[in-house]
Amino acid sequence: MRKVRFDPLRPPTPSLRACDHVGCEESGEFRAPKSPAHLNDYYWFCLPHIREYNKNWDFYRGMSIKEVEASRVSDVTWNRPSWPVGSWKTLLDKLHTLDSLDPFLSIDSLSPALPKEVRQACKALNLPSLVTLEELKKCYKELVKRHHPDLQGGDKKAEERLKEINVSYRILKQYLTENFPR
Repeated sequence: MRKVRFDPLRPPTPSLRACDHVGCEESGEFRAPKSPAHLNDYYWFCLPHIREYNKNWDFYRGMSIKEVEASRVSDVTWNRPSWPVGSWKTLLDKLHTLDSLDPFLSIDSLSPALPKEVRQACKALNLPSLVTLEELKKCYKELVKRHHPDLQGGDKKAEERLKEINVSYRILKQYLTENFPR
């Protein structure tokens, strides 16, 4: 058996197919998928019959509304899985965990334009930068619960830390309400 060599300059010889429409004797030059489930399996039609087939083609026929919506959403990412990337804050938090590994990665997220007492208050509350008033309250409540002396068995260090947290909270709250009114 002799191998057929591929010649890129010679056009391929068209394969002569009959139109798949019942009763049609013309050649089937145009392909159409047989069903949405089998998009790589084709019927071959002549021009008038492919036009008729295309007018009646409905990819979503037989699907529920949920299946149609799932298909539409999946088509947005070319049927590949995708995950939420996260926000810039998550990225910055990850960078802060690397600070101790490489001195070139150290980032001082607190602007030097902030007053010294505000920067110290942010550091005391373990805040990477200025936050909203709601985030400040959430952080404050969490730290108060963690360092409350009653939960620490009357520990003096916990009591001093709680005082530091209260002072820092008052400083930041005052700064935020004065400079960022609602």
